[in-house]
Amino acid sequence: MTAIQEHNLNPRDYVGLSFWLISIALAASCGFFTLERFNVDEKWKTTMTVSSLVTGIAASHYYYMRKIWVNEGKNPITYRYIDWFLTVPLQIIEFYLILSVANKVPQELFYKLLVASVLMILFGFLGETGVINRMLGFILGTIFWLYIIWELFYGEAAEIRNNTQDDSIKFAFDFLKWIVTVGWAIYPIGYLLNNYGMNLLYNIGDLINKILFCGVIWYAAKYKFKKTSLF
Repeated sequence: MTAIQEHNLNPRDYVGLSFWLISIALAASCGFFTLERFNVDEKWKTTMTVSSLVTGIAASHYYYMRKIWVNEGKNPITYRYIDWFLTVPLQIIEFYLILSVANKVPQELFYKLLVASVLMILFGFLGETGVINRMLGFILGTIFWLYIIWELFYGEAAEIRNNTQDDSIKFAFDFLKWIVTVGWAIYPIGYLLNNYGMNLLYNIGDLINKILFCGVIWYAAKYKFKKTSLF
């Protein structure tokens, strides 16, 4: 197996630029969240640990994805979905962990969110790799994404959020559910584009939906709130 020849990054290759930018930003974020874990209340430490895992795993995958794109001009779809299979369920589990900071949360909620997030990514992967019809994969993945949104706005998770008295939990939960709703809408759009547009949108999506997502959790863990809701 021959080593991949290193190529200089073309300044007009905006996808390649985004790969480099985001890989470095994710690595820096991982270091920041790891250090900040020691500066938050004990009840938030697990959520901060998961934030470090999300950004650390993503940074390592972006290191390989940027090489494949810059050196070979190929869509690093396999690495992309390996990353998502690991990080997206962790992000969805963060909702369970956030609610658990001040409430006893049923384990069933944990499993519902976990299974829905895995199936959402699975059907997207099967569609993008041609194992099943591409549009079928898109539709099935979107159904599970919409289920997650429903759970966060109207389901058991929303009910537990409404019953908590901790304003920092309400802030984090409300902000993150809108990231999952609006920020994650980037991915279905990217799914329908060609490789260049797809990777550019996917990279922008990961920048928002991983770093900002984890940053909101850090902010909620670090500071006290007087407002009961962000929205």
